[in-house]
Amino acid sequence: MAKTNPHPTSDFRIEPILPVDVKRATIVAFFAWVFAVYDFILFGTLLPEIGAHYKWTPTQQAEIATLVAAGTALIAFFIGPVLDKAGRKSSLLFTVAGAAVCSGLTVVGGSLGKWPLVVIRSLAGLGYAEETVNATYLNELYTAANDPRLNKRKGFVYSLVQGGWPIGALVAAGLTALLLPHVGWQGCFIFATFPAIIIFFMTRRLKESPQFLLHKHVNDLRARGEDSAARAIAKRYGIDYQQHGSGGIRAAFRGESLRPTLVLGGGLLLNWAAIQVFGVLGTTVITQVHHVSFENSLLILILSNVVGYIGYLSHGFIGDKIGRRNTLALGWMCGGFAFAGMLYGPHDFPVVVGLYSLGLFFLNGPYAAALFFIGESYPTAIRGTGSAIVHAMGPVGAILAGIGITAALNSGSDWLHGALLFGAVPCFLSGLLIFATRHVDPAQDTWTHPAHEPSSAELRPELAKAN
Repeated sequence: MAKTNPHPTSDFRIEPILPVDVKRATIVAFFAWVFAVYDFILFGTLLPEIGAHYKWTPTQQAEIATLVAAGTALIAFFIGPVLDKAGRKSSLLFTVAGAAVCSGLTVVGGSLGKWPLVVIRSLAGLGYAEETVNATYLNELYTAANDPRLNKRKGFVYSLVQGGWPIGALVAAGLTALLLPHVGWQGCFIFATFPAIIIFFMTRRLKESPQFLLHKHVNDLRARGEDSAARAIAKRYGIDYQQHGSGGIRAAFRGESLRPTLVLGGGLLLNWAAIQVFGVLGTTVITQVHHVSFENSLLILILSNVVGYIGYLSHGFIGDKIGRRNTLALGWMCGGFAFAGMLYGPHDFPVVVGLYSLGLFFLNGPYAAALFFIGESYPTAIRGTGSAIVHAMGPVGAILAGIGITAALNSGSDWLHGALLFGAVPCFLSGLLIFATRHVDPAQDTWTHPAHEPSSAELRPELAKAN
């Protein structure tokens, strides 16, 4: 009498991804990202208010901002293994909920001291890490949908989600101006928790990506010693069985994954130096180099965020045509030239506005292609881990740029040369470096659907023989 299999594999099915699933996931990811950015930007915007409330000096505030940036990088790094172990949907739930809780805790964190606030705001980096989760999840979901129309423009569709960054920044600026006089800085953070709670419940309705479900099922079979069944399913769905089995952080630094890890990680490190100089410190650069009034510098930031959103859509569209690697590299190189032109151009308001906005168009816009391209550069088994490692290099670059430009100013240099050396030049070099990674043809990134679902005999050939 044949033994009864307690874990029948013939019940395994890949649930199809329908257009409604793609639409729902895209909408939820967009709003999740907008309010994650809102919270992320909010802390930097309100840090002077928080510092004044707790009587912290500007030096102490700068130290807190640096420590929080380092903590954010660590959180962004460690979300990768969670993404590959727990799943894409679960990770999205985790990051949304974590960011909401930490927004609320920020209200009381400072009263406990500097270090508790640093820990809370570092954990709030789950909102920043959401960028990796969104890119990984939507990359797989769009591919699994196997919709010819979506396949031709999935980079552009994703750019609508990634464009939540400038929208989140504008929401943070607008709501801060509206709420701060009435509810104080504490009320601004409390308000940030409510949209996240709504988004958390919206996220629960999403489907898990088929690629992760397949990855998990194959790993479960291997763990139970059903190697032939695992190989049969891997072959059926066109995945590399040996590569599939090598997961974890170390896998991102060996084999074919080593190249994208080093090149893309280095590219984001350099590019975030430019983001620190021209994004975070943009008003300072403009006022110090071109003597523009602070009020006008704020107007420039608002206009540039609008242009930045157009940049996301443009680079998402172009990435579908010429490939995301080429779009990313050329965009960042053009950004370096635009910022250098802005720094050395005349002190003319329209010229400053035009070149600064053009620089942000080419600095921020390519991230619509970058996050999608990073996901395309890794196999399913380590897609989350590899993406998180690369993504975590961004805040490291921001910290190094902050240290570099501070040292340059302390040694007698000025903002013009500091912004050039630690902003415009790294922006150009980041694009040049991206050419060292491999090109991924967007048309070839498709999900393998079997002609028919595998039978139990195909999945369990050793069981069929026993019977």
